[in-house]
Amino acid sequence: MSAEEPSKKKKSNQFTIMKDDSTDGHGGYGVGTVTLENISPVIIDPNENRAFVDMGAMHARSEIERRVKFLPNKDEVPNGLLYWIVWVTVERSEKGPFYSGVAGSEVIVDRSIKRAYKSMPQHVNHMDKSMKGKIIIEHMDDKSKELLGDFLREFNPVMWENSTQELKDSLPQK
Repeated sequence: MSAEEPSKKKKSNQFTIMKDDSTDGHGGYGVGTVTLENISPVIIDPNENRAFVDMGAMHARSEIERRVKFLPNKDEVPNGLLYWIVWVTVERSEKGPFYSGVAGSEVIVDRSIKRAYKSMPQHVNHMDKSMKGKIIIEHMDDKSKELLGDFLREFNPVMWENSTQELKDSLPQK
């Protein structure tokens, strides 16, 4: 890119898929370590009827988390809007890649006062459970589950088809 060319920021909207498996038997550095290469945060915004991958959530810097101060008490953000960060893990089976773990964690944001709430222990726990292949979305509202289901089905129909019946039954279709 030349100095005169305007900088173009391409919005990435894809899942990270495991490229290095520390348990593949090579016996080298990192064997047995946890890798985050196969987990992606999907933001569910029921207020704007949208779902999208935002890798910034891996470091609490997603679009919905920026420019707000997080408070430890949900009651301190009474007029906040509900969002979900859904931790989606992708694995490979003999059939191909599939959504193996899906766990949703709430975030409440009030832009007018630049304050927000999220439970960090819940986010860490849900990320861990997702990486272990658990489906934890029963606490999500129906509209958000519908947005998540539509997103996962449309994002990669093959991964959706290869996914467990438990996941498919957990996410309503229109």
